Amino acid sequence: MSFEQASLLILLLAMLVLFSLERIRIEVTAIAGLLAGYALGLYPADQIFTGFASPVVITVIEILLIVQVLARAKLFDNLAARIASARPSNFKVISGASSLAGILSIFMNNIGAFAITLPVALRLGVALSIPRRQLVMPISFAALLGGLVSLIGTPANLLVSDALAKASGAGFRFFDFSYVGLPVAIAGILLFAIRVRQLFPEPDPVPATLVQGTRRIVVERRVPDASPLIGVRLSECPTRFGIKPHALIRGDNFVFGPLDQSVINAGDVLLAEGADSVFAGLAATQALVTDAHPDGLPPDFTRVETVVMPESTLVGSRVRSLEVFHHRGIAVTALSMRRSRIEGRFLDLQLSIGDILTLEGPHQAIAEALEESECLPLAPTVPAEPAALSWRPFALFACGVAASAVGLRPDIAFACVVLALTLLNHLNIRQAMADLNWPIIIMLAAMIPIGQAVASTGAAEAIAGWLSLILPVNHPLSGIALILFLAMVLTPFVNNATVAIVLAPIALEFARLGRHAPDAYLIAVAVGASLDFLTPFGHHNNTLAMGIGGYRFSDFLRAGWPLAVGGYGLALFLLALFWL
Repeated sequence: MSFEQASLLILLLAMLVLFSLERIRIEVTAIAGLLAGYALGLYPADQIFTGFASPVVITVIEILLIVQVLARAKLFDNLAARIASARPSNFKVISGASSLAGILSIFMNNIGAFAITLPVALRLGVALSIPRRQLVMPISFAALLGGLVSLIGTPANLLVSDALAKASGAGFRFFDFSYVGLPVAIAGILLFAIRVRQLFPEPDPVPATLVQGTRRIVVERRVPDASPLIGVRLSECPTRFGIKPHALIRGDNFVFGPLDQSVINAGDVLLAEGADSVFAGLAATQALVTDAHPDGLPPDFTRVETVVMPESTLVGSRVRSLEVFHHRGIAVTALSMRRSRIEGRFLDLQLSIGDILTLEGPHQAIAEALEESECLPLAPTVPAEPAALSWRPFALFACGVAASAVGLRPDIAFACVVLALTLLNHLNIRQAMADLNWPIIIMLAAMIPIGQAVASTGAAEAIAGWLSLILPVNHPLSGIALILFLAMVLTPFVNNATVAIVLAPIALEFARLGRHAPDAYLIAVAVGASLDFLTPFGHHNNTLAMGIGGYRFSDFLRAGWPLAVGGYGLALFLLALFWL
């Protein structure tokens, strides 16, 4: 093995570890890896930033711009109201919402499909008393499955198509992925819709006046006079009141000492964690009170739960620095967070993707703040746009999809859609570009030269040679099975675009060694990269679902492994049937 090959493999391994740990922002890791690759001589200076001009990256940007418009169109709000009035069964709602997410994901990125479908599904869940945990994860998984069907369903599909075009002169057509992806998506959506009620049975009934959900939250509350918590030791709080104390503040100072020696006094402030239903009950009995509205509630007061999206400007900020809310008179009263470590006071807590904020304040101010900060409300905050206008963005987008399907390059087709939306005042380019999910775009662009180095340095050939000692590459199904397995094993820990970039050159080398057409190998990479059901951090959809639905890490393993195993077996059968 040459120095370039060894250094590239070490670099890739280090980057995959950093991506999976999420301790450093993904765009920082990607840029650092890109520059490290240049320093190691893996590619010349004129190729460092070629990824930013890649048609794949351009297409992803265009799709994200279009999705911003579609998410505001609220075409499905009236549909949700009609469905709720018909009182359908839980299975019909879950399978219908999942199918909607899957269909949308065929024509846009997975996060966009998830973001459009989720508010509609949650509205139905409240109206029909369907537990949130039975809705959120199915929608997340369905959006991932829908991305298997088309060229633009996920960046991984675009990347393997680009790899095929460079290797053979022509990439995949728009619906080439559907021969494998569509049956896998349909089977996966139906299977999970059937199983989800057994996986997450309905919770014990809770009085509607106390709770909107059953999520664990972190709050900071004052202990009023006559509260039943007065005189209680912190160590007794979990058993007597169902809350986990993290800090006790008296005056402006922390009360330090062992939990069994720290006693709560009247006027103390308690930073604690527990189920939102428990804190609602404590508030109803005046055991804990909030000081968020010292001047009283405004006339148009409302309470909204909102999730921090990947593109949100709030990612990495602390609660005390959220001026987008504070200067509008909006109080952040609770936080459901992914981080398990809680230090300092409530205002010192740092936000991550998928965290859920509880906001209280003027109705219109919250709506404006959420739009500015790119957060997704879990319930509508403003009336829907007039229905007469909501169909136009979808019609324009459909024209772009049709143009791509008949052979026009996707980046050109969707550039025309972006232009049309702009000319018709549906899209403000300057504002929309500022609201894009730039960390993902930068990561994708930075990884492209590194992925190309896997082939140019001979690393792909070396890896394929090692793997050929394990499986007979002269039989194509063996090689495809291994490539599909590798993609499925990697994708729960890193994003699917990275998996496609790393494995596409190896898949091409496998095809060359076996003297086979590369199409099936590359589709195996794309399919395996989207079978991402085992962890909450492999894809942003799962990260968001974990926060919104209040799932644990083990819930993804328990719910996702049948989908992953079943999807692997069905995909392998369909690859052999249609592509070999």
